[in-house]
Amino acid sequence: MKDIIRKNKWKCFVILIIAFILLTMIAVSVGSASISVKDVFSTIFTKIPFIGNTLEGGEVNTHALIIFKLRLPRIVMASIVGMGLAVVGGSYQAVFKNPMADPFVLGISSGAALGATIAIFFDLRSSFFSFSLTTLCAFAGAMFTTFLVYTLGRVGRRVSTTNILLSGVAISLLMNAIQSTLMIMNEDKLESIVFWTMGGLSTSSWKTISIVGPCVILGVIYLTINSRDLDIILTGDDTAKSLGIDTNKLVKRVVIVSSFIIGASTAFNGIIGFVGLIIPHIVRMIVGPEHKYFFPFAALGGAIFLVLADTVARTIASPAELPIGAVTAMIGAPYFIFLLNKYKKG
Repeated sequence: MKDIIRKNKWKCFVILIIAFILLTMIAVSVGSASISVKDVFSTIFTKIPFIGNTLEGGEVNTHALIIFKLRLPRIVMASIVGMGLAVVGGSYQAVFKNPMADPFVLGISSGAALGATIAIFFDLRSSFFSFSLTTLCAFAGAMFTTFLVYTLGRVGRRVSTTNILLSGVAISLLMNAIQSTLMIMNEDKLESIVFWTMGGLSTSSWKTISIVGPCVILGVIYLTINSRDLDIILTGDDTAKSLGIDTNKLVKRVVIVSSFIIGASTAFNGIIGFVGLIIPHIVRMIVGPEHKYFFPFAALGGAIFLVLADTVARTIASPAELPIGAVTAMIGAPYFIFLLNKYKKG
């Protein structure tokens, strides 16, 4: 099966795109207010210039409101965030040569969580350019953590991936300790803080997508452009240097670009784990380690996985909603244990 897929990569990619579109239509149709897939297609087509008709029925307008204001924005956001986390996870696994690396291995999520906790702790409810201070503080915390980890991990002008990983672990523990202290000091805000850290897409809108989308998409494109360098760095630093690749600059660029992807995704949606850990492993087993093929499949796989997880999160306990981070953990952890057991037997 793997050999067939590897010989027909782009045909399989097209099939995955079709599957993703069908999954999106199904995800739009399910919820507390059920809409048939046929009505989803007809409602969406009415909004396409020169194609849609001019139906003005009350039911169509109600469907349009639910689809375009509530469900479609969070599905688009789930697709973008899933794509970004999966690609960053694959990039980190290549740069750090560590199969357990994920987008949050450098403690960026802990920095974002601490920033959000500070905003919630001090009850900062005002907004800046229509964005809540909680979101802005979370993004600032993520960027500050990146700067701190990179500064501590750098030895002169040389970047040590080992030092960066160790710095990330230390800073993450420190951020978690400060966050826990703030949570104990103000138990009234405990529920809000915990819910934020477990992730959620309920606040997604076309405005937030306009901020997160460019950060993630441009970052993914940049990492894809450097796919050849990431292939070479897997062979070892000495080999990469002999082929003219500055490994220090490559690690620096990957960390900075990835940090913007993670920071934007986490600041608006909280911490969503396991996407950047299991999707790269699954994709690498299927299409191989070559990054020019790996990145497109990882991006699409991450989008499919997170759309599926978000659909489960908002429907399985309807009308209540589960944190999407809990759903990804429940899906991802058992599968990752299965993979580890499979590797061990192999």
